[in-house]
Amino acid sequence: MVRNVAGMLPELESEDFYLLSGVEQGMRFSEWVQREKLPAFSGLTEEEVDYRLERCLKRGLIEKKTIQYEGYTLQFEGYDALALRALVQRDTIGEFGSPLGVGKESDVYEVRSYKPLALKYHREGYTNFREVHKERDYTADKAHVSWMYTARKAAEREHDILEDLYPDVSVPQPIDQNRHAIVMEKMDGVELSRTKLEDEQVLGVLDLLVSEVARAYERGYVHADMSEYNVFVDESGVTIFDWPQAVPTEHENADEFLRRDLKNALGYFRRKYPRHVPDGIDHDAIADSIAGDSFETVREFA
Repeated sequence: MVRNVAGMLPELESEDFYLLSGVEQGMRFSEWVQREKLPAFSGLTEEEVDYRLERCLKRGLIEKKTIQYEGYTLQFEGYDALALRALVQRDTIGEFGSPLGVGKESDVYEVRSYKPLALKYHREGYTNFREVHKERDYTADKAHVSWMYTARKAAEREHDILEDLYPDVSVPQPIDQNRHAIVMEKMDGVELSRTKLEDEQVLGVLDLLVSEVARAYERGYVHADMSEYNVFVDESGVTIFDWPQAVPTEHENADEFLRRDLKNALGYFRRKYPRHVPDGIDHDAIADSIAGDSFETVREFA
């Protein structure tokens, strides 16, 4: 688990960030940045680089490795610090709160500005770089990419998709983005996987979820990773989140992903509420109706 660097931010000085930014710049060319190149990348003197390296190493923001040369690389804590400082300087974030969720590919924290918000750090590629690099469209055309590039591209992609979908589709409102971090509205409600629906609510919530899938398709996107873990339910309806892996509807596999999303959604409801989801509700039929712009409600398939 990556440590929360919010409490460390006040003790870091501008020159520390120059050093971190210099390592970041060097990592565009190599995973490990040679010590001798850091003055040029950071704009610091040789002596200042040595002092800042010691401070950042002590705080776990960078890592040192000596094989053929003395090299340095950012830890995710260092990348977090760079993104968080930029968002604070823009007045996007004023206060930092408690964790909202920690996963394999992201960490989410509550933050505050003019209202409660959510800060999401993308972690793609850090622990499962080979798999993510192979599977995600935004890195597939690059022969040599780092975890840092992968996480940043995921954040940029998700932010752009949220901007395209909001408010026509029930997704979190995007607020700001820097490097691998996104600030978005804090969602109300409870994750679908932890929600216990009343009998009379089951088909209604399923209908709302599939309707949002249909609206996203109409806006040009298929989520491509639908599950009970990326849907929130509250009194006003459902909100679908985690969109970095989404594909445009003209993607060659969009139809396959749409069918898989619907199969996953229906499968979850059938497993948890077997008495309330008729067998006549078929994910392929719903997918055909969505792709054909003829979807109305789930109940018409019951």
